[in-house]
Amino acid sequence: MFVAGNFLSAVANVLDIVLEFYKWVVIIAALLSWVNPDPYNPIVQFLRKGTEPVFYPIRRAMGGYGLGIDLSPLVVIVVIIFLQSFLVTSLRQAAMQMH
Repeated sequence: MFVAGNFLSAVANVLDIVLEFYKWVVIIAALLSWVNPDPYNPIVQFLRKGTEPVFYPIRRAMGGYGLGIDLSPLVVIVVIIFLQSFLVTSLRQAAMQMH
């Protein structure tokens, strides 16, 4: 049973790292949206390709609310924090119970 516990612990650790990395990608993409970066820059293209598929459905669902502010990065960050707090913690606790 300890093998399953170790596997679950590893999954929790990798998921936490991936979520933390993506949170920073979202933050950087949001900060870049305040300036007008070169759209042909490979880093800007990477950030847009990595965030737009997530931002677009949220923007469409929110409808903008007439604020003139894109709140989709904030929603994504809140979801990531929730996943880190709930899912990763739950996986770690389940792994500890298997040991």
